[in-house]
Amino acid sequence: MTEPESARGRQFDISVGEIGSSIEARLAGIPVKLPALDGYELGGIHFEPEGDSDPLIAVVIASGGGIPARRYRHFASFLASSGIPVLAFDYRGVGLSRPRSLRGFHATAEDWSEFDCGGAIQWMRTRYPRAELVGIAHSISTVVIGGAPNVGELSRLIFIAAHTGYYGDYRKRHRIPMALLWHGVMPALTRIFGFFPARMLRLGEDIPAGIALQWAARRTPELRPEATDRDGLRARSMLARYGEIKVPTLSISFTDDAFATEAGTQRLLALYPSLDVRYESIGPASIGIASIGHFGFFRRESGPLLWPRVLAYLQTPAGGSKASTN
Repeated sequence: MTEPESARGRQFDISVGEIGSSIEARLAGIPVKLPALDGYELGGIHFEPEGDSDPLIAVVIASGGGIPARRYRHFASFLASSGIPVLAFDYRGVGLSRPRSLRGFHATAEDWSEFDCGGAIQWMRTRYPRAELVGIAHSISTVVIGGAPNVGELSRLIFIAAHTGYYGDYRKRHRIPMALLWHGVMPALTRIFGFFPARMLRLGEDIPAGIALQWAARRTPELRPEATDRDGLRARSMLARYGEIKVPTLSISFTDDAFATEAGTQRLLALYPSLDVRYESIGPASIGIASIGHFGFFRRESGPLLWPRVLAYLQTPAGGSKASTN
């Protein structure tokens, strides 16, 4: 982008003390429908700045697995109040993209990555053709977003609490309980109900059977394509894209996160060997709060302490180039 730095400063300037009121002003967002790349209708929430039809930057938020888009509304509202339009979308089968019944509903991790992430990127690129597009991925979606066929539209990535879903990377006291949940309880209940009833267990949104069974099949540190679809061809194509993505990336993790531990985050980053990564590991005590954990970054009370870090990164010019995928 070639806009003068003084204009950038005016557009994005916001003090920590203003965050609360700014969020209140832009909290609701606008529910939208958008097509996945295969035509499936996805639901999302669009947060648009007031009075700016040609923003410098636009953001796509890829939600964590089974986490509805609405859970990101406070953070998305903050960015919108800072002049940055945001789309938070739900994967097929989840939240605003859920069909009437999940029984018999087909969805795989490849669908989430190729079709759903791809559709969200395309929707934002069409709406903001001149903006720099940035992808913000949370949790397991740091794996999912990289497989989108149009990931080259993203000039930068921001990973929050990144990991690959391998239970061996969790904190020691969580490994056995999580292994039993993901690899025992999840597949058993999925076969009984026809989907994983996460709501019943207070574990977030219900998850389509295909996704749940793929997740349950992940028992090794490596991502094995054969464990995700019958012949592994789609998964191999996705994995190949990871090595081709060459963009500046901010990866933020938290020392009290039981799931996205440093080992888990480093395993995730190893999938993207060509990224230019700035890695930050934040301890709750270092910013004066008791805990952050896996979801705390997006909580409203965390805003004044954590969100300006991301805003400052977004304010820093990326050189105006799109992602390299060759």
